[in-house]
Amino acid sequence: MQFNDLDIMPDIRKALEEEGYQTPTPIQEQAIPVVLSGKDLLGCAQTGTGKTAAFAIPAIQLLEKEKAFGRRNIRALVITPTRELALQIYESFQTYGKFTDLKYSVVFGGVSQKPQEEELEKGVDVLVATPGRLLALMDQKIIKIDRLQMLVLDEADRMLDMGFIHDVKKIIAKTPTNRQTLFFSATMPPDIARLASTILKNPVRIDITPVSSTVDTIDQYLYYVDKSNKKDLLMHILKDKTMDSVLVFTRTKHGADRLIRQLSKGKVVAQAIHGDKSQGARQRALNDFKNRTLRVLLATDIAARGIDIDELSYVINFDLPDVPETYVHRIGRTGRAGLGGTAISFCDFDEKGQLEDIERLIGKKLTEIKDHPYPLKNNFPAVKTTQPRRDAGKKDSAPRKKLRMTADGTLKEKKSYNQFSKREKRR
Repeated sequence: MQFNDLDIMPDIRKALEEEGYQTPTPIQEQAIPVVLSGKDLLGCAQTGTGKTAAFAIPAIQLLEKEKAFGRRNIRALVITPTRELALQIYESFQTYGKFTDLKYSVVFGGVSQKPQEEELEKGVDVLVATPGRLLALMDQKIIKIDRLQMLVLDEADRMLDMGFIHDVKKIIAKTPTNRQTLFFSATMPPDIARLASTILKNPVRIDITPVSSTVDTIDQYLYYVDKSNKKDLLMHILKDKTMDSVLVFTRTKHGADRLIRQLSKGKVVAQAIHGDKSQGARQRALNDFKNRTLRVLLATDIAARGIDIDELSYVINFDLPDVPETYVHRIGRTGRAGLGGTAISFCDFDEKGQLEDIERLIGKKLTEIKDHPYPLKNNFPAVKTTQPRRDAGKKDSAPRKKLRMTADGTLKEKKSYNQFSKREKRR
């Protein structure tokens, strides 16, 4: 099937052709006709399957066909968990709808809201937003969504993980009941399933690539290494200059910053994006990485589903994630759009449990690389040791008694304070 077969309007097809889009992905092929028909949609699809186009293309077409008169009102709202993802979705709407008359805007936290207010004042047809900033602007009466026609919840399970679900419920409560709702989630935990059931009306469900599967075009390798040697192993791997685009995931933002300093000492230029970085710094680092002026980018899981980079070659799990599904989302940054990719994971002794969970989830073993200069040596967990008692090992030995010296020089058993008589206490 081609995009020409999906009843897409000429202005959008022209934009897609300029971007080199010819064949829709499975979720695009199934979702676009459903959305164009006006039905609610429940999409279970992991990152990298092309779901942004699956909702953006039909949303643009529906809104463009129904021209707005007078001041523009927000007719389509996309709620997404992270700033990076919000920007990417906004850019996608601009790309697919550049030959239409629609206006798009994006709002997110971490930056001044004044420029966002000024953009909203001009009138907006499609708004992409993160929950916190959207709710704040709604509370200030700057944003009104009472005329909303379409609501899109993207990465719903990620919003649950990040604690946004209550904000999302508050936002949904202020939308018209006769809206069309599109609900996308990579996984379907009970809380997300309950939320979907309360806001969707007779939805069409589409399941694309279950979360337990990983893209077949991604080669997945494993290095066993002691925690103290991880940075040296990373330096060793990065000596391969053919690795032109490397995304490294760390567990914490402090770990990312520390690793940046360590790489810098080894003459490896890298930048990091995480929650403590300003939005400007994060966007500059991401743009440098996309433009291939930056070879190595470090990220925490806040960016695991928020980085969309064409032809990303390598993903390295410096730390294994605690949640096995996160592994799938991390390595899904490469191997996109049918291209190949390589995922490398480091595993120290304490992470073997996480590794077992990951391999159980994806249903296969990672390919172990044994020939490297920093093999795992510590095969025992760290244990807290204490000085053994002198009578340890004696089965019938009685507890050692505490003694005190009396006035006449003899030793007697020492009593606790509560055992002393009133007369002794008065002394």
